[in-house]
Amino acid sequence: MKPSRLLLPLVPLYAAAVAAKNAAYASRLFQPNRLAWPVISVGNLSTGGAGKTPFVLALNKLLAEGGWLSDVLTRGHGRQSSEVALVDPAGDPARFSDEPLLLARNGLRVYVARDRIHAGCLAERESAALPRIHILDDGLQHRSLARDIEIILLLAADLRDHLLPAGNLREPLSALRRADVIVLREEDAALAASLRAHLSPPPCIWIVRRALQFRSLDEATAAAPANALAFCAIARPDDFFVSLSRRPSPLHGCRLPLPGRPSCRCPRFSVCLHRQRCRQTHAPSACDPHRCRARHHRRPHHHLRRLYRRRRRSHPSARARHSAAPLHSRCQIMPSAS
Repeated sequence: MKPSRLLLPLVPLYAAAVAAKNAAYASRLFQPNRLAWPVISVGNLSTGGAGKTPFVLALNKLLAEGGWLSDVLTRGHGRQSSEVALVDPAGDPARFSDEPLLLARNGLRVYVARDRIHAGCLAERESAALPRIHILDDGLQHRSLARDIEIILLLAADLRDHLLPAGNLREPLSALRRADVIVLREEDAALAASLRAHLSPPPCIWIVRRALQFRSLDEATAAAPANALAFCAIARPDDFFVSLSRRPSPLHGCRLPLPGRPSCRCPRFSVCLHRQRCRQTHAPSACDPHRCRARHHRRPHHHLRRLYRRRRRSHPSARARHSAAPLHSRCQIMPSAS
């Protein structure tokens, strides 16, 4: 993200506020709330576009392979309701928000609450006989909830960015020291050696590979059209379009980046869609822009088990049992080679 020079003088104020909050938690002046079940936090440094939602899908499958059940605790950004609830896969985005619905429609148990400690308490009441691991979605900045493992998704662009409000970073790069696992995209894998050299103790590094798959309205896979209207409303739309261009049969047609969560009544959307229809072309019904595939040799759930045991030694009363259940996901993650 190109920094706004007019806002650069405000960056030290934001940095001081973030540093004060982190120092308060580091010195135990602020005590985070702890749930009975283990918590794995998934977050990133920037305001969005790191791929947390597809990674959470992959992590859910990873935990299932290791014999663990899991659920997701999320805020449900942008929803109109303030209730604490289990997300209904057939529910309304205005009530649950779009990302929790996407997770729920892929078979995950998702709980939404503004304060995610309430979501976790609800999850533990409803599934008391079947303990799970909580996945704390977008949890890096949500320090009021204790976590056992911290996973941070890092982009190469984050290393060149500025803090808010001039840039896109919510946390400084020093926050990477809190990470137990750092996740890099395959195209950024060269950063792994540098991260291991500069962070102490060196974190586990996982690499994800992203690919595209087109899906029809009935959730079945579909062939990519020859000419399509490609649109997205994510924080980094250029990454999505670059992925489209790397397909074996690149899409040709209108590309429309939209500002966050637009309506189909958005004027730019309507004009572009009209032009596309005039050419007698069609757009894909749905596009899942995030698919991850395996790479390298070691199972990352072994890292999670080791990290979990290390962290929970100081909290013996909070141990939980784990049961296996068949859960469906669409991606797999592997750590990078040391």
